[in-house]
Formats: sequence, structure tokens, C-alpha cells
Amino acid sequence: MAKPTIVTVDDDESVSTAIARDLRTRYGDDYRVVRATSGAGGLDVLRRLARRGQPVALVAADERMPGMTGIQMLSQVREYAPTAKLLLLTAYADMDAAIAGINDIGLDQFLLKPWDPPQERLYPAVDELLDDWLRANPDHTSDIRVVGHRWSDRTHDIKTFLARNHIPYHWYDVEDDADEAARLLGLGGAAVADVPVVLTPEGVTLRSPSTYDLATALGLRTQAEQPVYDLAIVGAGPAGLAAAVYAASEGLSTVVIEGEAPGGQAGQSAAIENYLGFPRGLTGGDLAQRAIAQVGRFGAELVVARDVVGLERRGPVRALTLAGGGSVEARAIVVATGMSYRLLPAKGVPDLTGRGLYYGVGAGEASQCEGDVVHVVGAANSAGQAVLNLARYAKRVVVLARGTSLDDSMSRYLVERIEAAPNVEVRYRAEVLEVKGEGHVESLVIGDRDTGDREVVASSWLFVFIGATPHTDWLGGEVVRDDEGYLLTGRWLQRDEESRGWPLARAPYALETSVPGVFAAGDARHDSMKRVASAVGEGAMAVALVHRYLAAT
Repeated sequence: MAKPTIVTVDDDESVSTAIARDLRTRYGDDYRVVRATSGAGGLDVLRRLARRGQPVALVAADERMPGMTGIQMLSQVREYAPTAKLLLLTAYADMDAAIAGINDIGLDQFLLKPWDPPQERLYPAVDELLDDWLRANPDHTSDIRVVGHRWSDRTHDIKTFLARNHIPYHWYDVEDDADEAARLLGLGGAAVADVPVVLTPEGVTLRSPSTYDLATALGLRTQAEQPVYDLAIVGAGPAGLAAAVYAASEGLSTVVIEGEAPGGQAGQSAAIENYLGFPRGLTGGDLAQRAIAQVGRFGAELVVARDVVGLERRGPVRALTLAGGGSVEARAIVVATGMSYRLLPAKGVPDLTGRGLYYGVGAGEASQCEGDVVHVVGAANSAGQAVLNLARYAKRVVVLARGTSLDDSMSRYLVERIEAAPNVEVRYRAEVLEVKGEGHVESLVIGDRDTGDREVVASSWLFVFIGATPHTDWLGGEVVRDDEGYLLTGRWLQRDEESRGWPLARAPYALETSVPGVFAAGDARHDSMKRVASAVGEGAMAVALVHRYLAAT
């Protein structure tokens, strides 16, 4: 593939020359840098590159240009370079234009001029934008290939695991891509009866693999390396990853154990727009990938595709027992297991889950619904984000809400976007009574909660967001929970004379459970806020309390 191009646009010749020079110095080995001195000139460059099929990674434009401002020029870039990152160079007085650009045209970043020294004020921002572009536009020559059936729950599980672990793959349906699927199965010595089949670039063929076998074959870490750690963290959502970053950076030997993929439920979000420091927002996958990089940088281990099924006391250490055998020992534990989706209580659900009926939807999965009618059950923020993501591809998205208003459970900025979307319909006081289909979802029985009327509607896709329950059953009876399964910590353990099972003379630390040395952070904890930012904060706070606990033992 030809080198991707970086296009710079600035009407000041000296500034144009300077930024092109600085970008070539840093990125010239991997990118072609082309400059233009007007908005019209920049668009002409993009037209020529588009005609040649040459990829454009970044367009950087000055705001104050005569004839066509930077925002006006950038607003037309994606006509010629749909995946290019947009960077605005501006003065402090033009901040309003930059914010409007974020809201109106999807501006990715803005930088204040001058950018000297570039090592501090230019390169970090451009590094981030180009890293994001490369992740979204990988070289597909070494992709994993997955052959399966569109309505197979195992195929869906494998595709989801690969996507959430940021592993590029190419998907072939045994019906829609019959010839190529048959060719690949033949190359791998497999048959249609073996699907889903995964073919690795190294020539290994995996027939309907478990996520553990898949992770092992792909070289992901599935085993802890040390016999005992200072801290073991269960769950790699925002709380668990934050705890790992702070613990490892402060010198604690740290391991994170995750049953599926880093990011938790937040990692599947198509857009997190209210997280501090990201004015344009970011996807849950982006947030997870950034956190994973930090975890690795500070030396914490990340073990994936291993479910923790029990907790034991072994003298001065705590042991986490793993599904399939084995255990991990640590002096302290942080439970950050988050939530599991609440199951839809409707007839037909067990047989069709994973076959058109799904709990949650990943940021990259919505394209599978292109041109179809999609139904979404739920009215909280996670449902709203999914609806907007699905609406980019689906012919129509129908939201089924039990209440009378989205405002009761969804942030206003999401409500406004849903109301403005021309292909989104909201049905209030509606619920799914039955899911029907032979082998996959084909129709839904929708009930009116006020009148009791029932209606059968055709649908191939049903995404469910009806709340979640804490994933804490594996902890057994020694760790005290409330009636809904949330972990009691700190002052909640001492709210009555029985002290709710707390065994020591000292008071429990703020995030400490009823087992000393076992802490809870994030959504699984009683009275937590159920927000990404609060989960990150609790993960960091838990590490401070772990230090205090370890110093006293």
C-alpha cells in the first residue's frame, strides 16, 4: 500500500513551510506530507489523491484563511477522504469556532498556534491522531479469517472476542460469501460442519474454538506468570484498568484477570461523550485501548479469557480460583467485575440469543444491520448510544421504552439526537412479549403496557439494554452483599450492631469488603455511581487503600 498522506493547509507561506517541515521530520518515513496554501487548493489536492485511491490519514488546516476558513475547508474533507483525521490550527480567539467544529463537522482535535516546540505542542497530538487512524485502517494482509454463519451464536462470540481485543479479522459468511468461504475451509482442511472456523496468518486452523483456545492460539496472555502478586484485580473494565495503572506505576506487582476482553461494558460503547478531557468524545474501545497501553507501560500483567470462579483464604494471601483449573495468589484483591446484562423476560429468548438477539452492541458491530429494521429495548444512556450508532447503518431503528419519556432515564444530549434522527422511532409504554424465528430472530410480539394490545412485527435484529446485575456470585457467602448482589464496603458494613460480618477491631477501609484485604471498585459495589469517571476514580482510590492495608499487615 502507498504511504498514507498528511495534508497541511495554511495561507501563510512561511507557516505552511514550517509545519510541513516539522511533520516531515517526525513522520516522513511513514507518511507523505503534502501542503497547500488555500482551502480551495487543499480540496484540489484531496480530489487528486481520491482519484488515485491514495489514503489520507490527516488534514491539518489553519482557521484564519481568506476566502475559505479552516472549518469550512475541513467540513468538505470527508467527501474525498472519509477516514481522515481533522486537525484545526487556530488562535485562542478562535476557540468558539473550534468547539463548533467539534459539534458540527466532527473535528478530531484543535491546536493553538504557535506550536513551538513541536516535540511538546505538536507531535503528541498528531501522534494520537495517527495512532487512532492506523487502528481504524489496519493493513489487512495479515488479518485473521473467520468463516461462519451469520446467525450462529458461536460465530458471534468469536467475532465479538476478536473485535473487543482489537484483533483485526476478515469475516466470510458460508451463505453470502459461499465460494470464498468454501475455498478457505478447503485450505484449512475444514468443512461447513466445523464452523465457525478461524484461520490464523500462521496457517493454524481452529474449529469452533473456545475463547480460551482462541486467545492462546493468537498469543494473548492466558496464564499469570508469577506465583504471588502484591495485588490481583478481577475485571478489566474502567475501574480495574485504572487500579492496574495506579498500582503498577507505584511499584506493586500487579495482575489483572479478565474473562472476556478489556473495557467491560463501557468498552462496547459507540460514544462516551461526557468523559473529562475528550471534548469530541471517544469510543469505549478507544478508551480501553489507551488504558491497556498504560497498563503494559507500567508492567502490570493482563490475563484474558480466564473466568474467576472462586475466592479462598490461604494464610496471609488470597487466592483466586480459575475456571478450567489453576489459581492466582495475591496479598490483596480488587474486585472490579462490573455488571452482567439483565436477561429479557420474554418467550423464545433462550433459543434465539446470539441468533439475532443480543445484549449490548459493540461500536463496530452496527454495520451488520445495514439496510435492515432494528429494534432496541431500553431507554438508558447505553441504549441511546447504541441507537445512534445503529441508525448510521440501519434502514430504521425502533426504540421500545417501557416508560412515557426518554428524559426520565437518558441524558438530554442523547435524547435530542435521537429525536432529530430521521430513521429513529420511539414507541413508549411498549415491551417485547415474545421473540419468534426458525434459527434466528424473524419477528417480535410487542405489547402495549396500557391497553394490553399485542402486535406482531417483522424484525431480524433485537438489541437489549434493560439494566444489569452485579457479577459477584463467584465470591461465595463470605463476602457480604446487599439484596441485589452488590458488594457492601466501608461504612455500609457497620450500619447495624451486627456489623454485617466485619471481623476486625479496626473499621474497614472505605472500599474494603467484609473480607479484609479484598476491595471493591466500580459498578459491582453498593452505592456506586455507575459512571465511567466514577469507576476510574474508585479504581485509583482502591489502590491507595491497598497500600494502607499492605503496610499494616
